[in-house]
Amino acid sequence: MGKISKALNLLNYFSELMPEIGLAEFSRLTGQDKATVHRHLAELESNGFLDQNPYTRKYRLGAAVLRLSAVRERTFPARRILSQWVDELSLKSNELVHASLIQGYGMSSLYFRDTGSGGTRVYFSEADILPLHATASGVCALAFGPPTLLQHTASKTLDRFTQQTVTDHNELNAMVEKTRRQGYSFTNQTYEAEICSIAAPFFEDRAIAYGTITIAVPASRMNDDSKMRFVTLLWNAATAISAELGGAIPEDLKQVWNEAAQGRGQMERQS
Repeated sequence: MGKISKALNLLNYFSELMPEIGLAEFSRLTGQDKATVHRHLAELESNGFLDQNPYTRKYRLGAAVLRLSAVRERTFPARRILSQWVDELSLKSNELVHASLIQGYGMSSLYFRDTGSGGTRVYFSEADILPLHATASGVCALAFGPPTLLQHTASKTLDRFTQQTVTDHNELNAMVEKTRRQGYSFTNQTYEAEICSIAAPFFEDRAIAYGTITIAVPASRMNDDSKMRFVTLLWNAATAISAELGGAIPEDLKQVWNEAAQGRGQMERQS
């Protein structure tokens, strides 16, 4: 990792739980010495990506991040487009829904909504970078995103988050292939205990997934009927999102979705 990458990587440590981070904490988080980290922080601060709280001396995200975020959203309103479909899908499913974009070798959540009421809820933070191998959104990105994602993952040790996390590369490859065949990804308690997730890809102007839309459900509420209902909702939303982003579902994936829908329709008529 080069100097620029190491400096920019410091921005990824900020979250809702850590809106401000001090020099010593950055040094501990990164495993770098304080002098090196301080140089990176000074560069980021001088370019407006960080501010330093005058009272605590800790660092927080700066005005440049806000300016670039505003420019991005005005010129490519992904958050506006995704938010309306996430809201609608959350209302229809009565579960937590989030839309995530591929960021480097992880998934960065752009927007989420949980309109469910009562019972067990799913905790979610937009600040987390979701791992590719352990989440439905990540496995979906591995299946339909840039080939470099799977190539990079194949060279890395797969971290374990729960007892169900897939840490064997052969098993992960099998999950990715299954996701391609069925047109969606499904994970059962692989990132968080007691949570299942289902994800479908959406596209912009290329036949490579730009991001994913995901429904996260407590395992106690997941069964075959609810699973297939959620899959249909996701496919419909992903199709609409892709169209609004200026893209379309690739023909081979569209065929998988159509054949699955026809198969379910026949089964319902026979029952």
